[in-house]
Amino acid sequence: MTLVAPSPLALPLSMLIVFGSAKLLAALFERFGQPGIVGQIVAGVLIGPHVLNWIQPNELLHALAELGVIFLLFRVGLEVKSSELFQVGGTALAVAVLGVIVPFISGWLILRAFGKSTVESVFVGAALVATSVGITAQVLAAKGLLEERASKIILAAAVIDDVLGLLALALVTGLAEEGGINWTALGTTAAVAVGFTLLVATYGSRAAKKVVPRIEKRFAVGEFQFDLALTVLFALSVLAVKAGVAAIIGAFLGGMAMAETVNERVHILAHGVAEFLLPFFLTGIGLNLDFRLLGQEETLWLAVIITVVAIVSKLIGAALGVVHYGFRDMLRVGCGMIPRGEVGMVVAQIGLALHVIESSVYAVVVFMAVVTTIVAPPLLSLSYRGTGYPSPEAEEQLRIG
Repeated sequence: MTLVAPSPLALPLSMLIVFGSAKLLAALFERFGQPGIVGQIVAGVLIGPHVLNWIQPNELLHALAELGVIFLLFRVGLEVKSSELFQVGGTALAVAVLGVIVPFISGWLILRAFGKSTVESVFVGAALVATSVGITAQVLAAKGLLEERASKIILAAAVIDDVLGLLALALVTGLAEEGGINWTALGTTAAVAVGFTLLVATYGSRAAKKVVPRIEKRFAVGEFQFDLALTVLFALSVLAVKAGVAAIIGAFLGGMAMAETVNERVHILAHGVAEFLLPFFLTGIGLNLDFRLLGQEETLWLAVIITVVAIVSKLIGAALGVVHYGFRDMLRVGCGMIPRGEVGMVVAQIGLALHVIESSVYAVVVFMAVVTTIVAPPLLSLSYRGTGYPSPEAEEQLRIG
């Protein structure tokens, strides 16, 4: 059953299949001690066009997926104070830089070893640079781990990583195009992106504390604080895109700016919206995995090698940035920066559109992006074992006691 022609049934049926299967698989995975978000990604693989073929990727699902990750990062931002992120800023910068250099060089060397062109090798290296913070943020938020030092480093590094990833993508795109790299435009983009991020992170919370109470006195009706928070969320998401960084960074900064001003009701409502939309983001990752493109033995081996290198290089590169904090934080930060998710796939799609990477290499990058996203949550949960919320068994024992 493939939903193609628009009909009154198409929308509710699509949402039923995606949301229902995502939540069912999440509950099943959690029942066996695995992270629920892995189950939701697997649900996308199963219902997608390459297995059961119940759902085809489409604009509606893509829009819901983007909204899902935007609200997720906004919700995470509401739990984080900007002052706390600045405390780990130097360490986060080291994590982000090393977490970009090591994967980039590793990916480039592997592709060159397989006889691929320089531009193709550079594009794969750029795909390995990206970090999909949405996956890590969901694990940390679900387990109540956002207050941990390693978690704050991961979130701050992810913001910096997005800026560095933007510059890496601009560089490789410039190499692929006939005109070459426009260094002036690249420098301007970097300055605007960094300036916007620092400005909102530094002054956003202060401005909200002064402005929100004054506005609330005049217009406080209904869910005013939530309405205002959503306005800030979308405004900063738009400005983030205009500044050259991802909309989710604007969403995260918006949540962080409002964190110390809004009441608990806003947190609850934001959590509810994110809980509704997030399955569309997670299943969307699974929908894009097509094993048929890995049919050739050389392509399959390249996919496996690139995936292993993607995991190990990010784990080592990011971990080196927190070596002074000891092995436990090194492991946590390294695992938190592993998932590539939709960010890695975007890089591959650009390379394919510019005709600088083959369809087989595109399949390799998509495979890597999905697999790193699937393996990251259990690795992250393992690295944080004994921290965060108590297990259901421990809670039951506490109630009995």
